[in-house]
Amino acid sequence: MATDESAPLLENSQAKTKTPLPKLQLGLTLFVLFSEPISSQYIFPFINQLIRELGVTGGDDRKIGYYAGVVESLFFVTQALTVLWWSRLSDYVGRRPVLLVGLAGLSVSNLCFGLSREFWALVASRCIAGALNGNVGVMKSIVGEITDTTNMARAFALIPIVFFAGASLAPLFGGGLVKPHDRWPELFSGSFWVQYPYFLPSLVSASFTAFTFLVTALFLKESLPSKRRGKELQPERGPIGAQAGTPGDEGASPVPIRTLLKTYSVMIPIANYGILGLVEIGCFALTPLFYATPVEIGGLGLPPFTIGVIMTAFCVANGLFQALFTARAIERFGERRVFRSAVLAFFPVIATFPTMSWIIQVQKEVGMAIWVLIFAQLLSWAVVEMAYAVIFVFVTRASPNRYSLGTMNGLSQTTTSIARAMGPASFTSLFAFSKEYSLLGGNLVYVVLLVLLCLLVLLSRCLPELKRNQQ
Repeated sequence: MATDESAPLLENSQAKTKTPLPKLQLGLTLFVLFSEPISSQYIFPFINQLIRELGVTGGDDRKIGYYAGVVESLFFVTQALTVLWWSRLSDYVGRRPVLLVGLAGLSVSNLCFGLSREFWALVASRCIAGALNGNVGVMKSIVGEITDTTNMARAFALIPIVFFAGASLAPLFGGGLVKPHDRWPELFSGSFWVQYPYFLPSLVSASFTAFTFLVTALFLKESLPSKRRGKELQPERGPIGAQAGTPGDEGASPVPIRTLLKTYSVMIPIANYGILGLVEIGCFALTPLFYATPVEIGGLGLPPFTIGVIMTAFCVANGLFQALFTARAIERFGERRVFRSAVLAFFPVIATFPTMSWIIQVQKEVGMAIWVLIFAQLLSWAVVEMAYAVIFVFVTRASPNRYSLGTMNGLSQTTTSIARAMGPASFTSLFAFSKEYSLLGGNLVYVVLLVLLCLLVLLSRCLPELKRNQQ
């Protein structure tokens, strides 16, 4: 009886002590994550121009968007088809080998992209990049394995910051280094640069990924418990999940995928992650489209430069916001309350679209009211982004044992990869369809987003309350 009475006191004392973040290994993992947007998003500034110069449209510029959309989305389509199996493989062979394969695939595919002079070659290189890259899910597994319940939220809060930093940098060098023979003829005067005017940004991306490969191979330690040679990363722990009796010893093995798919406590956080990603990518695709749409159709009619400044400023400000507030909010209010509050911030994000459309129809110009609404929309969006750090924690804590963590993150990453692959085209097409046929006053696309958001709000109510003192 004395032992039973002392157990809660021991747990409470442990809960008060926060484990320091493993700075070196966490930093290396985030460095690998940084290479993901660097490799996938540097093509956005020049892909339309590249498609035009390849002549695949037959001179019809109206078709450029179709072919560019195919190239842009294929990375995420092939990633969605393979990320689960790479994550599952990492549960058996370890995290480092899968990361190294993914980095090598990204580096080679980027070189191939820069050397492509046919549309099929562009398609093939992007498919290779997506198919060989299951790194995002594996990196989340590493973060879950090198942290515990006292510092996990702080570690996961860094992931959106790093991703936004990479997403901000990639378009800068992607657009700034094209056609170097025109900008710096004294350095790039050879015929090679004339024949391959888009090779330089591809080379920079490939070189950065190759450098990341080298750093990972030399310094990143294996985090999978069954493959670790020592205990230098983290003291041995029991199961990640909350359920007592879950196998956590060294003889345990990954739970079958079919079993995970039938487990309620596993699928609830994954479903939340999937719907969150779908709503977010819908808003992300609609924002520049709405800003650029002519005033006569119900948009703001902003020039591309202004839109670029707005989105870049948002990426920088959002990174600072996440760094300053996300971890503190989680520690003070708990994961469940922060997630439920964050997804509610989607309502003003969506509502400002038709509101701005109505105001611009009345004022016929972008005035102070529009700029105030843009600021309010992006501020609400920064609050929404807090949900990602929290849902990563929920997915990790829902794993039935530490040997299934890769599969868990693979399942969750598959859902968001599908959203990233299909969401932009679906919502932008629905936007055009709503405007063309004046469905619900041209606002049908926002109604669809609100329906999905209501589903997300209901699913967020099903998430469990996480215990801080659980090891």
